[in-house]
Formats: sequence, structure tokens, C-alpha cells
Amino acid sequence: MTTGYVHGYAERENIRLNDQASTLVELLHSDTAYPAGSKVLEAGCGVGAQTITLAANSPDADILSIDISARSLAEAERRITEAGLKNVRFQQADIFDLPFEEDSFDHIFVCFVLEHLPRPVEALVILKRLLKVGGTITVIEGDHGSTYFHPESAAAHQAIQCQVQLQAQAGGNSNIGRELYPLLTAAGFQDTRVSPRMVYVDGSKPHMIEGFTRNTFTAMIEGVREAALATGLIDAERFDAGIADLYRTAAPDGVFCYTFFKALATRRA
Repeated sequence: MTTGYVHGYAERENIRLNDQASTLVELLHSDTAYPAGSKVLEAGCGVGAQTITLAANSPDADILSIDISARSLAEAERRITEAGLKNVRFQQADIFDLPFEEDSFDHIFVCFVLEHLPRPVEALVILKRLLKVGGTITVIEGDHGSTYFHPESAAAHQAIQCQVQLQAQAGGNSNIGRELYPLLTAAGFQDTRVSPRMVYVDGSKPHMIEGFTRNTFTAMIEGVREAALATGLIDAERFDAGIADLYRTAAPDGVFCYTFFKALATRRA
């Protein structure tokens, strides 16, 4: 699977992913649970940031988590073992070349993966074949175009746009959340239901300020600084001003909003 994971695989990114996952557990995963005995495929588990919640919410389901990166899989397995969870197996695999038979799984879970794929509909078609008829797929993606904040800052929007452009250059789509319904429909899924999950952060929510505004979103944008400057998307002074303004939204009188989209769809044929 050729992906342009613009965030990299450094330890700082692992920390950011886990901050994001722990901060958003209730918002994104409170309504995700699978029945006892069901076979679940987590496609693109990364370092296991979402896997821990997935496994904890469905302790009697049989979960197989795959990723193309052996390094990420090793970290995911370490985290699952450390958490004492016994219902997850790991396997290195490419979403575009999966070694499973058709009709192998009752449910499929895909979180923050499609945004990195150059051919998301093709990936969904491949995953659909692995589902049993009547099985479901859950897809969660963000949408950087949904970001707004106070105080307003043109420089901050430009810094965010650098990440959007870099991901597009790598074949991905940072604004894919808004496209989940048409993507799943194009792949042949039915009964598709999409719900927006807004993150709203103000001074009354210090946990969210630290966990999301600072350590998840702003840290992600800050992480593309070197690439943004190297490709000439922005100059250093403007980028740094944008990052400073994003951190400014984490002040007691600041506000930060971002919307994720969660889709549930069914294979009917």
C-alpha cells in the first residue's frame, strides 16, 4: 500500500496519536462495540492508538489488526500487551493486497486511514469483499477544512493549509471526512449513516485544551514545518506566527473547534 504518511513515524508522532486517542475516546468510540464471537478486521491500526479502545469496548470479539508498517505493528502489539488485552492479533498487510478470503469478517473498522490513501474508493471496495453479507464497516476521518477558532488568525489558517497541501501532494486528503457518504456509496455499501463529531474546546475544558488543541492538532501542524519550508509553501516567519496563534487559541479566553465524521455502512450483496 503506497501511502504518504506526512506525519512520519517518530516517537513524537506516536505520543501525539495516543494523546489524540485518549482525548477523543468518548466522542469517537462510545458507540462502537462488537458482539461476542464476531470477527473484526481493523484495517490500518498504526501504533495501536485506537486498537486499545476497540479491544476494550468489545472484549469478547476476535480482532485482527493490520498495518503496512512493521515498526508501527510492533508498537501496537507492545501497547496491547501492556494493557492486558487478549482479544487482538496483529498481522503486517497492505490494504491494496490483502491475504484474506472473501466473506471473512463480520465487521471492519477503519480510523484515520482513508485520508492517507491515493485511491480510497478502491480500498473500500477491497474491504467490502472481505465482509460477510450483512456485515458492517465503521469509518472515522477528520476534516481540516472544518477548523475554526478564536482569536481568528490568517497566519494560523495558512499553516494549517500547508499540512493540507503536503498531504495532497503525497496522494492523501486532509478534508476527506466530509466525503465519507459518497465514498462509501461509490464502493457499493448501503444503509450508510454519517454523523459529525465536533470537538469544541474553550477555557472551561483544560483537559481538552491540553489533549486536543495543544498536543493533537497544533502539534500535528507544527510537525510539518520542515517540509512546508522545504517545499516553499510558506516562509518561516509566517509559519511560526501561525503556530503561535494556534497555541494562543489554547489560552483561557481562546476557543478551538474541529469536526470528525463517523460513518457506519453495511454490505448487502
